[in-house]
Amino acid sequence: MRAIGIEAFGGRDRLRLLDVPEPLLLPDGVRIEIRAAGVNPVDWKTREGRQARRFPHVFPVVLGWDAAGVVAEVGPSVTRVRPGDEVYAYCRKHFIGEGTYAEQVVVPQEFVARKPQSLSWEQAAAVPLAALTAWQCLTEKLELAEGETVLVEAAAGGVGHFAVQIAVALGARVIGTASERNAGFVRGLGAEFVDYRGGELPEHVDAALDSQGGETLERVKAAAGRVVSIVEPGEGHRYHYVRPDGSQLDGLTRLIDEGRLRPHVEQAFPLAEAAAAHELLEAGHVRGKLVLVV
Repeated sequence: MRAIGIEAFGGRDRLRLLDVPEPLLLPDGVRIEIRAAGVNPVDWKTREGRQARRFPHVFPVVLGWDAAGVVAEVGPSVTRVRPGDEVYAYCRKHFIGEGTYAEQVVVPQEFVARKPQSLSWEQAAAVPLAALTAWQCLTEKLELAEGETVLVEAAAGGVGHFAVQIAVALGARVIGTASERNAGFVRGLGAEFVDYRGGELPEHVDAALDSQGGETLERVKAAAGRVVSIVEPGEGHRYHYVRPDGSQLDGLTRLIDEGRLRPHVEQAFPLAEAAAAHELLEAGHVRGKLVLVV
């Protein structure tokens, strides 16, 4: 099958259009014919070798952890979906190699949920990793309650724009940081806007979601009672690394089809132009998400 992968760690020039074997079907596995794949910052960091201490890598490494597509085949123990179902999934396994920049992926059935009817393939592929990150941070690590105030850093980004909408759906007051050019976008999501370049944070908020680390994280910790970071473990705050969860994706699907959650796709690229997507993502300031059309 066709896939975009790397045969060694490095820059964007390492990305190649490859012919790789189809992944084996697990007994509890779902084979998805991919229509679109999400692009996330973790993808270019994986390409550079920054995940090498966290996960085994099997070369050639096919990148990508987000997929939307059609169920082609299921293992004998699968009951959650059937061939022909339109689905999406966060496809992180315990090793890196069989990613979603490809025509097919196989994942355990517990990772998979039915695609929201109101979304295109490209929009659906933008959801799983980023929206699950936001959901798990807000509901599990921060235990955000109705009426509380939450600060969301990088509120116009992939995780951030989902976090704002989910927090609003949970009944929270949301303050979002972003650049001035994204002020209208962030307000449109339902947050109060603060310019990250120099705007003053409120003196106290109940909770905060950090996606920047470093000095930004320290500033957030000074302002918030409870803090979770998705980039930096450490003292005085919680750390979260998103996990696959098809049941939670089902809940996000309901929010989407009710009109309370919407992915923003900044740009879609053909699969063969994955390097161009990485270049744009590495430059920063992407509003929402980027996706690849398979």
